[in-house]
Amino acid sequence: MNIHEYQGKQILKSFGVNVQEGIVADTPEQAVEAAKQLKIDYNSDWVVIKAQIHAGGRGKGGGVKLAKNLDEVKQRATDIIGMQLVTPQTGPEGKLVSKILVAQDVYYPGASETKEFYISVLLDRAAGRNIIMYSTEGGMDIEEVAEHTPHLIFKEEIDPKVGLQGFQARKIAFNLGVSGGAFKEMVKFVTALYKAYEATDSSMFEINPVLKTSDDKVIAVDAKVNLDENALFRHADYAAMRDVTEEDPMEVEASASNLNFVNLDGNVGCMVNGAGLAMATMDIIKLAGGEPANFLDVGGTANAQTVKAAFNIILKDPNVKAILINIFGGIVRCDRVAQGVIDAYQEIGNIPVPIICRLQGTNAEEAKKLIDESGLQVYSAIALKEAADLVTKVLAEEA
Repeated sequence: MNIHEYQGKQILKSFGVNVQEGIVADTPEQAVEAAKQLKIDYNSDWVVIKAQIHAGGRGKGGGVKLAKNLDEVKQRATDIIGMQLVTPQTGPEGKLVSKILVAQDVYYPGASETKEFYISVLLDRAAGRNIIMYSTEGGMDIEEVAEHTPHLIFKEEIDPKVGLQGFQARKIAFNLGVSGGAFKEMVKFVTALYKAYEATDSSMFEINPVLKTSDDKVIAVDAKVNLDENALFRHADYAAMRDVTEEDPMEVEASASNLNFVNLDGNVGCMVNGAGLAMATMDIIKLAGGEPANFLDVGGTANAQTVKAAFNIILKDPNVKAILINIFGGIVRCDRVAQGVIDAYQEIGNIPVPIICRLQGTNAEEAKKLIDESGLQVYSAIALKEAADLVTKVLAEEA
């Protein structure tokens, strides 16, 4: 589950990570009050106005602006709140900005220069361990750094038996080239960051940039936090941070019905039980000349209500020209699923696209008979190739 920058910073701060302080605002008027408070607290003439959306690259799209006085704060906030912000990570449609973060200016002058770094904590699935990935090239797209200067990206594997060790935190600070007071601050920063990552059951922390200020403080200027949805039952306070307005409406509806759903760009809707079978079904659709319109796993206990909810979600996509239902009856009997398809079809009413229903496993023959005798526009299949041939046929007819 993605959360906003201001929420990520709240979590980091609760674990002792130094962050760029800020106050979230929904209106230009709230932004002005926030700026007044920040200027009182930090005695700075500048504040930063940052759009809050679930995407990176906000500065490139005009979603991050400096303001040197309260009039500029109001104007910047007015410009950003309500804008459709397009970044390299949003796609051409962009995202609507409904909140901003009014943040302190941490690039203040001092005895020595500032320096930006990149630090992230994530799971390396190949190694089966958490890693800390870091670079001296902060403030840039890490993908560009990896492509053009891969030698500037470092990785530190964390042994799950003992966790992050002191020598590893010091090694990271050394490789980043900091010294003196900044070295000690960086060691503390890395240690607190990893503690926060583990304690929150996160799947990724990305801090870009991590700033060494002119007076040798180390601060998280940004915070991209992804929480593991499977662990949210342990963190009700974090689950409450979910912002469904930032998510695909179809995926939100699917989640409410306990369906695993990902919206895609194709023309054949999929309804499958089991993630592995869903992937195989998507391959079959492509081999048949179509493109999958979604990934949809109804789980192992599909019934009429589950199937109806899945139908309703798939049919919201105007690009869908056919629906392929591919169920393996192990825990659930195929004839029960077939009856669920028939009941859902009759309850929804006229379904404007053809349906291919492939049921294999327990009571598959009985299920095929139910479908064939239903009188509905449903093509039944038992073999996977038979289902693929039917997909080819109905797509040709639709064309």
